[in-house]
Amino acid sequence: MKRIFYVLIGVLLMVACEDDEKFSSGSGMRLDFEMDTLKMDTVFSGTPSSTYSFWVHNRHDTGLRLATVKLKRGNQTGYRVNVDGIYLDNSNGSQTSNVEIRRNDSILVFVELTAQATHQLEPKLVEEDLQFIMENGTEQAVNLRAWAWDAQKLYDPEINEDTEIESETPLVIYGDMTVGEGVTLTLKNTRLFFHDQSGLEVKGTLRMEGCELRGDRLDRMFGYLPYDRVSGQWSGVRFHSSSTGNELVGTVIKNAIDGIVMDKADLDANQPRLTMTHCVVHNSQGSGVKTINSNVKLDHCQLTNTGGDCLEVIGGMAEISYCTIAQFYPFDADRGPALRFTNETENPLKRFYCEGTIVTGYADDVVMGEGISDEVDYRFENCLLRTIAEEGHRFEAIIWENPSDEIGGKKHFVKVDEEKQDYDFHLNENSPAQGKGCY
Repeated sequence: MKRIFYVLIGVLLMVACEDDEKFSSGSGMRLDFEMDTLKMDTVFSGTPSSTYSFWVHNRHDTGLRLATVKLKRGNQTGYRVNVDGIYLDNSNGSQTSNVEIRRNDSILVFVELTAQATHQLEPKLVEEDLQFIMENGTEQAVNLRAWAWDAQKLYDPEINEDTEIESETPLVIYGDMTVGEGVTLTLKNTRLFFHDQSGLEVKGTLRMEGCELRGDRLDRMFGYLPYDRVSGQWSGVRFHSSSTGNELVGTVIKNAIDGIVMDKADLDANQPRLTMTHCVVHNSQGSGVKTINSNVKLDHCQLTNTGGDCLEVIGGMAEISYCTIAQFYPFDADRGPALRFTNETENPLKRFYCEGTIVTGYADDVVMGEGISDEVDYRFENCLLRTIAEEGHRFEAIIWENPSDEIGGKKHFVKVDEEKQDYDFHLNENSPAQGKGCY
């Protein structure tokens, strides 16, 4: 009986194998695609994209054989395709043949793109069809779509003489951009995209107007989450101890490790080391703006969502006027406060003045004064503060926000969407903070 049993099993396996080897070329046989269009993100010309993929299904009870899989335009568009482990060789017409899909089985297709220069300022659509032609002559296709954007690539650029840059073409920075001591770099109306771990090191003077600084990833971490909303994409801006006279106007710095760090220097009470007007520092993995023994002025600025402190003033002097400082960093429950100002023996706080400013966040108390005594010259006037209420001449015309307020924290703002990390820090019409903050 055992011998008969094993023989029967062997026969069944042989039949199954024979069935697996049957391929149909009937005219009604068609493939089922996971998508009819593969929508890729924007890429910089000449820079390889991320890898995208999709499934091709055979829903039939018999195998299908593809006579040809090819890119319609061959090697003209910069797409690279791998079909079920077979690379469509661009030197051979970007095609392959005799691809088999077993019954009720699937194959996986991978797609990448290195786009050619478009020679235009705006991103340009790069479109291609990946064609699947079966033995029966049936032709199906998946449309491949991406946007290519020309950019100027700079590798460890060093600014060793006074330089002004105004560029309609984005600048992609690999390594650190360094402004030498005693040198002034002026950036106007320019977008700078920094590669992973790259940053801007300022030993001289930086003047920026109408600029945006961010990471160089233009794709998405998830379908709903572009890298443009993910912190820690680049190292940020660092002002060395030799740097002074820095002015930032209408500039956005986002998604860095540390947005701005200003190293300790000799304090000049008459000359600010850093002046920021109508600027945004958003979504930093570490500090938003951190200054050490410096004279800084911030006017109508948005400092928001950081793993560390949104604004940290260690000693020196700071004048904060009509800013929005809001701490809704979504990635770490151990986030820092919105505002921290510190008086230290080595870095005494000479003066701290905050006017017309909103300071709020998730926590019950987002305003931290450390080492503060009666001798320290500090003052809050006409502000909304989410902190433990204090009385006295240091605080005038303050709206004290506490967790039990009907409108508090994120309810002040038009949009605080933690799931998609999407934020709009304009005030909503119900906020009692009208007339305060940067908007």
